[in-house]
Amino acid sequence: MNREKPIWPAGTLAILTGINLLNYLDRYVLPAVLTPIKDELHLSDSRLGALGTAFMLGYFLTSPIFGYLGDRWPRKYLIALGVIVWSIGTLLSGRAGGFGEFVFFRVLVGLGEASYGTISPAWIADLYDSKRRNNALSIFYAAIPVGSALGYLVGGIIAAHWGWRPAFYVAGAPGLILGLGLLRLREPSRGACDPDKHLPASGVRLREAVGFKRSLAQALHGYAGLLGIRPYVLVVAGYVAQTFALGGFAFWAPTFLYRVHGMSVQSAAVFFGESLVATGFAATVLGGLAATAWQKRHPSGYARVLALSALAAVPFSFAAFLLADASLAKAALIAAMFLIFIPTGPVNTLILETVPTAMRASAMAASIFAIHLLGDLESPNLVGIVSDRLGGNLQRAVLWTLPVALVVCAAIWGRLALDSGSRTIKQPS
Repeated sequence: MNREKPIWPAGTLAILTGINLLNYLDRYVLPAVLTPIKDELHLSDSRLGALGTAFMLGYFLTSPIFGYLGDRWPRKYLIALGVIVWSIGTLLSGRAGGFGEFVFFRVLVGLGEASYGTISPAWIADLYDSKRRNNALSIFYAAIPVGSALGYLVGGIIAAHWGWRPAFYVAGAPGLILGLGLLRLREPSRGACDPDKHLPASGVRLREAVGFKRSLAQALHGYAGLLGIRPYVLVVAGYVAQTFALGGFAFWAPTFLYRVHGMSVQSAAVFFGESLVATGFAATVLGGLAATAWQKRHPSGYARVLALSALAAVPFSFAAFLLADASLAKAALIAAMFLIFIPTGPVNTLILETVPTAMRASAMAASIFAIHLLGDLESPNLVGIVSDRLGGNLQRAVLWTLPVALVVCAAIWGRLALDSGSRTIKQPS
């Protein structure tokens, strides 16, 4: 069969990875400049927190919409539009004169990032065959910890010298250029690197559906169909538990070090930020390479990496919150973070490879919706509630929530590994 060859896979991956770095840089500029925003706009802490919620609502609530469109429309236009929208939202955040405007601009950022986060992994999946796909996705997702750390650094440094508003201008401007540059790339056909799964780049054209009601019914039917794919459900269920734990770690770890081990607020934040970028980048890349090598030797290689990394993280997470010695506690925290980031590549590879080729964007969108709604949207709040109920004992609160979530994650992914141990996970037709 004569198949259209994707143009410049390595270059396309590099561009999409660079944009993913900007994706997280734009997201984490805001936390770095909360104090000057609070002082200038006279916002309460609850309203500052609402700015983060506004982004999250724009992000995960719209991801199913973009997942549906991403399986039907040419992806590069949707991705480019998303990059441009979130860049404009970031730029306008620097012009916000009050709370209402700021909320609207952060929703725009979330909306634009929803388009990118759901569709771009499916594009990458069509650039590489199954033997190289996981390594490519691991490179793509290694931009997450780097971009997150850069968001804190760019926001903090620029705000210290020129104020908080220029920080948003510097973060938002590059996305406009790269977003327009995406339009020059040629999109591969869906399933271009999968045998017998070749589909046009435009997918199932939306105009074939008659009316809004029919399109909505098709979307709901497609998402409901994902619930019938057992490997996909197990991957996402474990991912929810892992994201619950990671979200709580990211939010409370610096405060835990400050309260329990007597570190200063600044030194605790710097330690956690440096640990995040170092462990996140190294673990994502190394975990991806290890998973690819194991998958070549065994059909459950990806699933085994997921299960074993989650299981190994459990004792280190308990140790991080139990050890009285600050140095040992920090070492255990670093080890736990490293192990939590190891599955980043293979978990997303499995999300894409356990579903039909024509539903990859929808599968990614559904996973984003689930892991944020049931995972890190509420885990920081739940830890805080438990801490308050225990009289402000943050140490006991994190012990009773976060390591337990990793136990659940390991159990679910262990079931996935057992299911796939005697067969290769195949895409349903």
